[in-house]
Amino acid sequence: MSNCEKCKFRAKYDNNPESFLGRIWKWHIGWCPGWKSYKKSLSEDEREQLIKKYS
Repeated sequence: MSNCEKCKFRAKYDNNPESFLGRIWKWHIGWCPGWKSYKKSLSEDEREQLIKKYS
């Protein structure tokens, strides 16, 4: 399991996207190399779902 899957900040965003920590996580994924690697490791369908959810 990737750190991105169990990230506490990601969970904060999932629970409340407008929270302070949720907004920081959303900003963070814009430049995080770990998040980019995580997305590349997913199947095409999983990647599309992830992009829809977090874009």
